[in-house]
Amino acid sequence: MTLPARFADLKATIAASYPDFEQNATRSWGEILQELDKVTKIIKEEGVDYIPQVNFADLNNLSKEEVEKIKRRGTVVIKDVVPDEQAMKWKEQLAEFVTVNPTVEGVPEHDKQFFQLYWTKPQVQARSHPNVLAATVWLNNLYRTSSATKNLKLEGVDLNVPLTYADRFRIRKPGVQWALHPPHVDGGTIERWEDSRFRRCFENIFTGNWRMHDPFELEGRLDARSSLYGRPNQSTVFRTFQGWLALSETAPTQGTLKVFPDVLLSNAYLILRPFFTPTVPSDSEEIYDIKNWKFDLSKPDFPGILPRDGGYYGPRPTPELHPNLKLNETMISVPKVNPGDTVFWHCDVVHSVEIEHTGKGDSAVMYIPAVPLTPQNQAYIERQKIAFLEGQRPPDFPKGEGEAGYLGVASVDDVISQEGKRAMGLVVEGVA
Repeated sequence: MTLPARFADLKATIAASYPDFEQNATRSWGEILQELDKVTKIIKEEGVDYIPQVNFADLNNLSKEEVEKIKRRGTVVIKDVVPDEQAMKWKEQLAEFVTVNPTVEGVPEHDKQFFQLYWTKPQVQARSHPNVLAATVWLNNLYRTSSATKNLKLEGVDLNVPLTYADRFRIRKPGVQWALHPPHVDGGTIERWEDSRFRRCFENIFTGNWRMHDPFELEGRLDARSSLYGRPNQSTVFRTFQGWLALSETAPTQGTLKVFPDVLLSNAYLILRPFFTPTVPSDSEEIYDIKNWKFDLSKPDFPGILPRDGGYYGPRPTPELHPNLKLNETMISVPKVNPGDTVFWHCDVVHSVEIEHTGKGDSAVMYIPAVPLTPQNQAYIERQKIAFLEGQRPPDFPKGEGEAGYLGVASVDDVISQEGKRAMGLVVEGVA
């Protein structure tokens, strides 16, 4: 699907903004293709074992090498964040909620399993659980300021103060195919190129220093506009990591998360992809040779960016448009999780949900990301707080019936920690 002609002008503007852009981008593109050829083979060989797993109790005792592995792969399973019994109880309560409130919106419509619900008691309790918040603080602190500003305090930013971003939950049944979430990246679509502030996150890629790109550099994220078009279901906050809390046992092939586990490489490839056109078929073995790609600013296409709901969706990489990622081989399922485990993935990670669920029980999770205190995030929390108190849907999500009339909706009393109240904007003073 062709994008508006103005996006060809956007490419030309970006190219003109960086000295020797064509030369540097072409050199980088060749290096990235070679590196992908090597790394994708390793990912395919190691499979699920490529995804780091750590225990919640060990987070502050990990070696530098373990932390760097988590950062490069962009995904981590944190085990035993919440007691199994508590997580299973929350699942039972969620199932009961949708039973006693049969009109809740969900999909598939004939057999609801993914629910437009945000303020049930289990959700509010889980988001405010001290261990869940502590895990997100640890993740937030993987980010850093650049060397140029490392001694400056960023006003209104505190990575040690977690905020709550209300999202939904799923209770997925076995045997049901699920094509809702093919490989994609959240947290900004065409904005990654169109918004000059967002582009700063990828400065080293644009300047030809792609190996120096740091997905965990903080500054560009703080004021990036990730939703220029106000499309529903597009996050307007800075989530350091997306994540979910497991409410059931879920293993590979049982409807779990899949990721491309190298956020540096996928960022470098996706950001430069719009500036190159292949001259051989995408399934050709020659697709890894730089001579079979040409630098091209003539077309408005940004492969994987699609018009939707008055804005844009994506990046949504596909084997045809992004052949060097070898998505059919490198989208790796996360390891088996138990109730109370969490899975987190960096906000730039390419991820999807397995189409098949071959297990015997439900695959149930609550979506809970890691969100730090920033001025932009705090402003959203203030708006979200009003939605909570009024039993309405949070601002970033599709408009529709709220939860105020449902049985069993949470109140302020269901926020189970002082940190949780601060995270929801219910108190603004320091946490006691």
